[in-house]
Amino acid sequence: MTIANTQSLLALDLPSPPRSTQLRLGLADTVTLTRRDLLVWVRNPAFIFFTIIQPVMFVLLFRYVFGGAIPVKVPGGYVSFLMPGIIAQSAAFASFGTAIALARQLQKGVIDRFRAMPMARSAVLLGRLLADTIRLVVTVLVILGVGYLVGFRFSNGVLPAIMMLILGVIFGVTICTVSAFVGLAIKDEESVGSFGLVWLFPLTFVSAAFVPVQSMPGWLQAFANNQPVTTVIDEMRSLALGGPLALHAWQSAVWIAGIAAVFVPLAVRAYRRAT
Repeated sequence: MTIANTQSLLALDLPSPPRSTQLRLGLADTVTLTRRDLLVWVRNPAFIFFTIIQPVMFVLLFRYVFGGAIPVKVPGGYVSFLMPGIIAQSAAFASFGTAIALARQLQKGVIDRFRAMPMARSAVLLGRLLADTIRLVVTVLVILGVGYLVGFRFSNGVLPAIMMLILGVIFGVTICTVSAFVGLAIKDEESVGSFGLVWLFPLTFVSAAFVPVQSMPGWLQAFANNQPVTTVIDEMRSLALGGPLALHAWQSAVWIAGIAAVFVPLAVRAYRRAT
């Protein structure tokens, strides 16, 4: 009996693989789960509608229904004012998919099955975020294409235009970390969807996305001017159309870094507790 126990202990006492091997295997697991999440997105018409068709509808509705009633003082008129806001809003709303997908995986035991497999535990979250980044890039490019069809044009050069798109994607991925925490903490798919509306709608609509902040009541301007969505949109608008960049650039960087610093650890902690 003692010999058997000793043999069992010796069998379990294996050296860990080199760090480089661990990183390579973890990366392979992340790529595999990224591909899996993208296949689910492509094969589910509801996901495609929410992430692509709905933002396109927002562009068309605001451009042609509200555009003539909202005066703005920017080159190109309301459509040029609108597009950075639509991109930022769509990037934020796309994070719904992160929260709902993680909550669904928890409910159906998918994450428990992942735990039982010989794979890196971090690959679940990293694969989800990488897939969401790719979805965001596709969504932003589609929105931009529709914007060009309805009259939007960059007027500040190619490099600032690329930087605007990158900023929109980075902002969306940052909001995805918030949604990842929400999905893993709440765990119920329906509750996650309802809660997302509660905090995302005020942030995106009470901002500089669709109307100038100066047109809002004074008490509402205080909130609109001091929240991350307005700051990021102002920077994106300056990159697209020209204008002061330095102030909104560092404010956007502080907001994005602050949100990530808070919610990445919270999401990791919620993932460990959930699994």
